[in-house]
Amino acid sequence: MWKRLVPFILVLALVAAACGGDDADETTTTDAPATTEAPAEGSSVVDLAVENGGFSTLVAAIEAAGLVETLDGEGPFTVLAPTNEAFDAAFAALGITAEELLADTDTLTQILTYHVLPLEANSQLVSTLDGEMVETVNGQSVSIAVNSGVITVDGAEVVSADLEADNGVIHVINSVLLPPDVAEALGVAMDDDMVDETTTTTTTTEAPEELGTIVDVAVESGEFPTLVAALQATGLDEVLSGEGPFTVFAPTEDAFAAALEALGISAEELLADTETLTSILTYHVVAADAPAEVVVTLDGQDVETVNGATVLVTIDGDNVMVNDANVVAVDIFGSNGVIHVIDSVLLPPAE
Repeated sequence: MWKRLVPFILVLALVAAACGGDDADETTTTDAPATTEAPAEGSSVVDLAVENGGFSTLVAAIEAAGLVETLDGEGPFTVLAPTNEAFDAAFAALGITAEELLADTDTLTQILTYHVLPLEANSQLVSTLDGEMVETVNGQSVSIAVNSGVITVDGAEVVSADLEADNGVIHVINSVLLPPDVAEALGVAMDDDMVDETTTTTTTTEAPEELGTIVDVAVESGEFPTLVAALQATGLDEVLSGEGPFTVFAPTEDAFAAALEALGISAEELLADTETLTSILTYHVVAADAPAEVVVTLDGQDVETVNGATVLVTIDGDNVMVNDANVVAVDIFGSNGVIHVIDSVLLPPAE
């Protein structure tokens, strides 16, 4: 089943993925997970833009185009948000005022929807999209480029990423994006005159060290000692250190403790039975890269594991389950895949 889903998943990942980086005062890179505070409950991408204060022109444009209600909706959305300074540079280059653009709601709507992706785009996926085209809500596509850790979207640099709202995410860019047909109609091309130069110096520091494999990440986190011991006992740590890609559903320590109690065995006894242990561990691994944005598209689907048996993915509101296990943390990335944390051990069906 999974093999049949892979092409569909890759397409979804392409549409979902976009730019990446850290907070506003840090380098935009693709090598480390961004860490942002959780938004206040009920904060949409519009609410977040309003609260930030640095996007007053963007907010005014969204209001003028009548897109507030849309972007306050369920989503998810990814908004590529030009700064106020980026809008000022665009107005100067285009020879128009803010009032003139806000009055032309048709053109404004085309421009704004060109800054929105129709899914939440986790910044970690950007490393797979260098040179790719990603479709926007406008229907036209933006180009993604990654050069020495600097992310650009149609030539605009991402200067801050992963500003999280409850219905999506905002990535800050230093120039206004013009859809190709709008640019042609206006007789202009994107160039350095439309860039907010004040933000470019924040994106050119050294990139952090490369991520290790998912096994390295699991070891270094210190959160999965029983899982790591089980992988080492079966030799699967070497397999999962390979090229991949892999998606690992990683049980917590409490999950392993509960499973051992339910089975009436000790950790030592389980680790000694490498045949059974291998069957269990491979039932927690999918031979594809499936970040959260992909997993949530699989409601009701049976997904094949490396074990050969399938797991059932179900979604109820914000709760994602794999068989009877709840997913309690997502998108712990390694160089060869991703880890999602689950609250119980998955047992393969009896043969």
